[in-house]
Amino acid sequence: MSDTSEKSAGSDGNTSYGHKPFKRSRSHFADRITADGRDGWPVEAGRYRLVVSRACPWAGRSLVSRRLLGLEDALSLAVTDPIQDDRSWRFTLDPGGKDPVLGIRYLSEAYDAREHDYPGGVSVPAIVDVPSGRLVTNDYQQITLDLATEWTALHRPGAPDLYPEPLRAEIDEVMEGIYRDINNGVYKAGFASGQQEYDEAYEALFARLDQVSARLADRRYLVGDTITEADIRLFTTLVRFDAVYHGHFKCNRTKITEDAVLWAYVRDLYQTPGFGDTVDFDHIKRHYYQVHTGMNPTGIVPLGPDLSGWTTPHHREQLGGRPFGDGTPPGPVPSGEDVTPAEQV
Repeated sequence: MSDTSEKSAGSDGNTSYGHKPFKRSRSHFADRITADGRDGWPVEAGRYRLVVSRACPWAGRSLVSRRLLGLEDALSLAVTDPIQDDRSWRFTLDPGGKDPVLGIRYLSEAYDAREHDYPGGVSVPAIVDVPSGRLVTNDYQQITLDLATEWTALHRPGAPDLYPEPLRAEIDEVMEGIYRDINNGVYKAGFASGQQEYDEAYEALFARLDQVSARLADRRYLVGDTITEADIRLFTTLVRFDAVYHGHFKCNRTKITEDAVLWAYVRDLYQTPGFGDTVDFDHIKRHYYQVHTGMNPTGIVPLGPDLSGWTTPHHREQLGGRPFGDGTPPGPVPSGEDVTPAEQV
């Protein structure tokens, strides 16, 4: 994750959560992979590997985008263990504890190949250049925008336009508030080191959630009548809210399930191919509750909440809208990338 919580490696970093002021780190490696290769990294099928944690909402954005755009064959996927050790994200889910394509045990090895003795943390999502083993970018804000706009030659037939040019100004405006008060807001509340800091984050979070709920009361999606980048960015926080942010991060005024609009909206997206099939609630819960030892020293992972409601009817189709615009749904989840459905966790 691209923040001070998930970037920190080592037990000292884990135990410090909630004991020091929260500040989100900027992406240090902000090179872009573009159609014209202007940063030295041209779009090329099979050249790059996307490294994610299924626990991480910032990495979750790239998982959804990759699925919706049909980039699975062009951009391979590495999934880290949701539990970190003192070297941060590791590939212990793979045979032999090594990523089978990059041949490394820790994502930090790709960071070191790019910049030796880099002093910052190791965050996901990250894109690695397979031939050189070097990190290309960990710019979580830009990665998905580039997948939508720079990788178009490799999109599947029927891929949706997730960042339509006529709507970009509105999308950017909506996303800015969601990022500040919701995506980042849950962390500001959860990792607050003082009451006032927590109170301000809490109030801003729920004020923005109320505003978003009102916006979605009579429209199926945040901007326009199709799924856009704005919906992806809101989804990855909402889908984690009741499972971890409500209790673990003290964002407990209300659950998402208690807001009829937001609960229907996030279920609608969850049931849309490309969204729910990227979500692993087991990884999400184990990561937050077992890694944040400063906040949860026992490491106990809650059994709840009940996840069976995620597949119940949402009736949002009555508002109209076309999920994929003039496009089509993505195909089946590639072999080996499937996750356990919510109702089976």
